[in-house]
Amino acid sequence: MAKATTKQQLIEDAQTERAALEKLLATLTPEQMTQSKSADDWSTKDVLAHLIEWEGMVMKWYETGVKGKVPAVPSEEYNWGQLPRLNHAIYLKHRDRSLEDVQKEFKSSYKKIMKVIESIPEKELFTRGQYPWTRNNLLAVYFNSATSSHYRWARGEIKKKVKK
Repeated sequence: MAKATTKQQLIEDAQTERAALEKLLATLTPEQMTQSKSADDWSTKDVLAHLIEWEGMVMKWYETGVKGKVPAVPSEEYNWGQLPRLNHAIYLKHRDRSLEDVQKEFKSSYKKIMKVIESIPEKELFTRGQYPWTRNNLLAVYFNSATSSHYRWARGEIKKKVKK
């Protein structure tokens, strides 16, 4: 899929991918959403918690940048070369949460990130290096990564789990 070049396209891509993900989730039982093959194998619930965490991180980076500060990206403890370790830490942070709790936050997190995207002027989303923390990247790339790209990835991961 081509990268969004307008705010409307960014929003529509996120909505389309989210709808496809929710359609897949609607076919799963609670048991299917919580089962995993081993202690470190992510369940569908874990995949959803991962999405929640990344949506929250991107919103936090943006909110910090708007205040004129530079957030630690991706986090205080991890750099971009350590994403597997960061993602494992996210898994450990959320793995004991209930399915109901994760599903509830999954819905509210999506509403929050979409509201944030809708509030950002298009020029701000598509101007390179708009904030020091984005370096020479577009702000839109970070929001795309946390929404449509991540939802597409999640769908693939969940489909693999359902086939097993």
